[in-house]
Amino acid sequence: MVQAAFRAQPVVADLVDILRASAGWRPSLSLVALKHGAVVGHVLASRGWLDAQARLVEVFVLSPLSVTPGRQGQGIGTRLVRQLLAAAASGTEPAIFLEGSPGYFRRFGFEAAGSAGFRRPSLRIPEPAFQVRTFASYEPWMTGALVYPEAFWELDCVGLR
Repeated sequence: MVQAAFRAQPVVADLVDILRASAGWRPSLSLVALKHGAVVGHVLASRGWLDAQARLVEVFVLSPLSVTPGRQGQGIGTRLVRQLLAAAASGTEPAIFLEGSPGYFRRFGFEAAGSAGFRRPSLRIPEPAFQVRTFASYEPWMTGALVYPEAFWELDCVGLR
């Protein structure tokens, strides 16, 4: 399903597999949407870090969000992201980051991460695509550079979306 959604970037399906086998995997933050028993959507968040001046802070990285091409535009991705954010907000991590469309993710409370004091983990990520949403445990000192999980670097899939 992920492979079908990311036909132009097949490495994204490999990313899911490697994240699933990593220490940063959070099973409660891997959600699927079913239609007539078939998986039509998937979203996940894994552990990343914020390299803040005081110390490393565990955060979440939302990637990827996948919806089967024939089911896109039906609200499946919206429902998955809302459920994921509700689950993520109940943890101790202060923020969740992503690279994606500002027009799409703004509705979920994401904002430009650079304007909020965060630095991209790679210059290949377009500045407008680098976004963050903070949670109740966020404190103003928590700024710095996002550090992606190893899988993103292993597969060189930073800045693809």
